[in-house]
Amino acid sequence: MREFKDKVIWITGASSGIGEALAIEFAKQEARLILSARREDELKRVAILTKLPELDIMILPFDLSDTRNASGLAAQILNKFGRIDILINNGGYSQRSEAGETSIDIDRQLMEVNYFSYVALTKAVLPYMKRQKSGHIIAISSIAGKFGFYLRSSYSAAKHALHGFFDSLRLETEKQGIKTLIVCPGKIKTNVSLNAVTASGAVHSKMDESHEDAMSAEECAVQIISGILNNKEEIYIGGKEILMVKIKRFFPKLFGRLIRKQSPY
Repeated sequence: MREFKDKVIWITGASSGIGEALAIEFAKQEARLILSARREDELKRVAILTKLPELDIMILPFDLSDTRNASGLAAQILNKFGRIDILINNGGYSQRSEAGETSIDIDRQLMEVNYFSYVALTKAVLPYMKRQKSGHIIAISSIAGKFGFYLRSSYSAAKHALHGFFDSLRLETEKQGIKTLIVCPGKIKTNVSLNAVTASGAVHSKMDESHEDAMSAEECAVQIISGILNNKEEIYIGGKEILMVKIKRFFPKLFGRLIRKQSPY
């Protein structure tokens, strides 16, 4: 496949997990990539793995907790590549703490990184995509964006918010040639639980047992790319846990019984 040949694709959270896997898959199709995350050394590692020539890759490190310069970041990309075809809002982190024990500051941080950064970066690229009369915006949500779960209150709230924003954005921009995809992964084998924050803001540093035998980030990336190619509006990726989305919709009482039996980890 070479459907993404020479397409300019900006990936946040590109230093590990799904973002890293997406970068490698797109590189196989000779896309031109912008890799963003906090850790520049890890972005350089991923850049080497893509095997792309220097002309076709850009490392753009920044912290999603501060996207006040989002327009400046987008301008840097335009200076190098002249356009932005796809924005993949993938960066963020999860939570492992009860709502009543989590400080409001941690709640705000989770919302800033997992919701407001997506909004800021999207607004930064929109003017260019409108000028091009084309573009594709991807928001990596979660099945936690479809229903709440133990120890995920603010993380789930942020993911729910993504659906409201990006569903609205799709309606407002599709006539201008801009497409929007919301991706809802279930359990994917990444470092998401290791990097989750506790009530105090400390790092959880434990791998959830439910993620040990989960779908690989590589398979998840392949399915995301398929969703982009097929112009999907919302997709669910994972194992049997994604069935809970349908169960909640059509059998809410059964959902209530099943969700209470699940382990938070």
